Amino acid sequence: MAHRRFGRTASILLSVSVPAFGLLPALACAQIGIGVSITLAPPEIPVYAQPEIPGPGYLWTPGYWAWADQDYYWVPGTWVLAPQPGYLWTPGYWGWANGAYLWHGGYWGTHVGYYGGVNYGYGYGGSGYQGGYWAQDHFFYNRSVNNVRGNTRITNVYNRTVINQNSTRISYNGGHGGVSAQPTTDERAAASEAHLNPVREQVQHEQVAHAMPELRAGSNHGRPPIAATAHAGVLAGPDVVPATPRAPMVHAGPMRPNAPQAAPREAPAPREAPAPREAPAPREAAAQRAAPPAPRPAPARIAERAPDQAPPHANGPRPGAAPRVQEQRPQQQEQHPQQQEQHPQQQGRGDNAHDR
Repeated sequence: MAHRRFGRTASILLSVSVPAFGLLPALACAQIGIGVSITLAPPEIPVYAQPEIPGPGYLWTPGYWAWADQDYYWVPGTWVLAPQPGYLWTPGYWGWANGAYLWHGGYWGTHVGYYGGVNYGYGYGGSGYQGGYWAQDHFFYNRSVNNVRGNTRITNVYNRTVINQNSTRISYNGGHGGVSAQPTTDERAAASEAHLNPVREQVQHEQVAHAMPELRAGSNHGRPPIAATAHAGVLAGPDVVPATPRAPMVHAGPMRPNAPQAAPREAPAPREAPAPREAPAPREAAAQRAAPPAPRPAPARIAERAPDQAPPHANGPRPGAAPRVQEQRPQQQEQHPQQQEQHPQQQGRGDNAHDR
């Protein structure tokens, strides 16, 4: 086993003397190609839109972080023709073991195996594949996770909602802050099945990405300018998709410290203290208490109406005026019922007459 140092933090461990995407059949994901162990955790999976599928028979292979020259570099996600009908792609993943991050290469097989519980998106939510299935040498695409809307040649489609239990973008398993998922019974069984190594287009695709300095994490800070492409090895042109701002996750962090600042805005709590507004209750209570002594409410009303009914001396001729008011008010109530609602002052006078 050859051993080569990369600075202080990285080392390459050659596994079974097979190239990164060698020509020998793969036995298991941990034995495929070069096992790369790094003590520096890889960046998060960038957020990007999936380009449109080129045609029938293509399967989505998600992007991943590879290591070379003491730095990670992004290998964009792309559409790849399956090596033969019935085969599905199991993505590679970084796993923490023996004090370092070890790369487990991806492979083709009749079942999707274990890929560390990493949420690569677009059907690869951490376990299995929800993007489609093979039936009679034809692949049926789940349109909820595959961009097949613009391709009229693809007719084998269905729609099934996919809910990912892992909503993070962590790109490695184990270690500090890594995904803690363990392989299921089916994933263990898939690891022992016959596998096919990545196809030639995938090998060339990674080589092209390795030669582009802008895809290195030290240059793009985890947001590669080319995050995905419709065609393997083609990293320029209209079918290239950049990484998008991580609004759902990056802003989620800053929003929490800002939340306390929103608290003062929520200080309407003192405004909501309706105690002063509910104080009318004591006023009504005081009015009710003042009601029994008729002389007190009467002068209050007269004082308020002083400008309108200037002669408060009408108390003198009250005995003579009372019969007139009692005879005329019923007629006004019958002929003009609306005036009682529109002229509360007349009601007040009627009340005074009634009190007499």
